[in-house]
Amino acid sequence: MRLFVLVPVLDEAPNIPRLIGNLSRLAGDVRGEMECRVVFVDDGSADGTGDRIRQEAGPLPVEVLRHDVNLGPGRAFATGFRHLASLLADMDWVATMEGDNTSRVETLRQMLVRRREGFEVVLASPYMYGGGLSNTSLLRLILSHGANGLIKELLGIRGIVTMSSFFRLYSAPVLKRLQTRYGDGILETSGFECMVELLAKLIEVDATISEVAMPLDGAQRLGKSKMRLWRTIRGYLRVFLVGRKWRGR
Repeated sequence: MRLFVLVPVLDEAPNIPRLIGNLSRLAGDVRGEMECRVVFVDDGSADGTGDRIRQEAGPLPVEVLRHDVNLGPGRAFATGFRHLASLLADMDWVATMEGDNTSRVETLRQMLVRRREGFEVVLASPYMYGGGLSNTSLLRLILSHGANGLIKELLGIRGIVTMSSFFRLYSAPVLKRLQTRYGDGILETSGFECMVELLAKLIEVDATISEVAMPLDGAQRLGKSKMRLWRTIRGYLRVFLVGRKWRGR
């Protein structure tokens, strides 16, 4: 059984040493049960992020895929899923994470426990009891909660707390169902709204979904978030407008 960790990165060179260290510890923790491999998608970094990954990787099995220019997280995830399409066996799992150290590997360990209960997808949620957002601006908190609630209403999604987090765990069979229906890249949107798109598509293929609480601490990040708030909100609204066509496939 293999655990592929898919991480999109853009100008994250300062965050790479800690991230590689955390992933190496995770690989050691799951050794014997799962083989951990990491796939980075360097989305047009200009600060040597890809080189820093290779320098820090050590014995951790790492691949670096690269976009020559910045295309957005949706395109980065699509590249990663397309790369994994021919590699995945039915026993494998794929985790997607932030590249800035705000996705805690301790939470991923809890997500791996939840998979044993039969769920195909496990989401990390800062909005559940036991989670939370810290060291984040008040404006970002208000917009995050507001956008999360608005999108759930617009798409008619019930019973799921968090819509947009990158931090998720997927079984290989559910990804294969998505790839059969929507193409091996799965995603069509290019921005941060891609995670809302992906969740809507998971619901369309009848994925069994659970959530675990995630503390998200902005202080773990070196540098600024790459999310642009108003662009992301416009992207969420675009997901609602074009999402109806996914249901017809």
